[in-house]
Amino acid sequence: MQLETYPDRDLLMMRLADRIAADLKECLLTHERATLCVPGGTTPGPVFDILSAVDLDWERVNILLNDERWVPESSDRSNTALLRKRLLTGRAAKARLIPLVSDAATPEDGLDALTEGLDGVLPISVLLLGMGEDMHTASLFPGADQLALALSDDAPPLVAMRAPGAPEPRITLSAPVLKQAMKTHILIVGPGKKAALDDAAASGPVEDAPVRSVLPNAMVHWAE
Repeated sequence: MQLETYPDRDLLMMRLADRIAADLKECLLTHERATLCVPGGTTPGPVFDILSAVDLDWERVNILLNDERWVPESSDRSNTALLRKRLLTGRAAKARLIPLVSDAATPEDGLDALTEGLDGVLPISVLLLGMGEDMHTASLFPGADQLALALSDDAPPLVAMRAPGAPEPRITLSAPVLKQAMKTHILIVGPGKKAALDDAAASGPVEDAPVRSVLPNAMVHWAE
């Protein structure tokens, strides 16, 4: 794990967006397409705003969420809706969004079709993750019903997930998919997240701190 600290959040967001854009441009020099995989939530919003204006061959970029809540896009809980508003706009509107939600009643019902949609998209070129104070990342939550499967070496690319404290069912990329990313960045802010990172960096079962599955090859970006 490499830790980059910044004097303030604004600088963090600018520098991280620059790093992601540089990683994508580097990938596109040697690959026909690149896949950028990003989290939902409000924290990465400023990074998305900056990236959306970057001069990049966005027509050759796939955009994929780390995970998604099983809610319609009209919901204010939809990560897909957030991406359309903050990232898939401006120059980045030409990128191709890979869906992680469908009209199926449950994530289990939609799993096969969404997994087929990942053909030709993996491995992830540039991965941006968040982390909760419970040390979850994507929807790999401690105590989740399918966590053992999602962390296993032979896990399928997508796993339906239900977890204590998560108000709706989820679908998430599994740990093997996340670990195979060419470049991995983790964005955290605030003292609580830094304390959680310190705990995750210590030894212990990955089930207790699922972010441990991706930490060895990650660059973590943190500001107070």
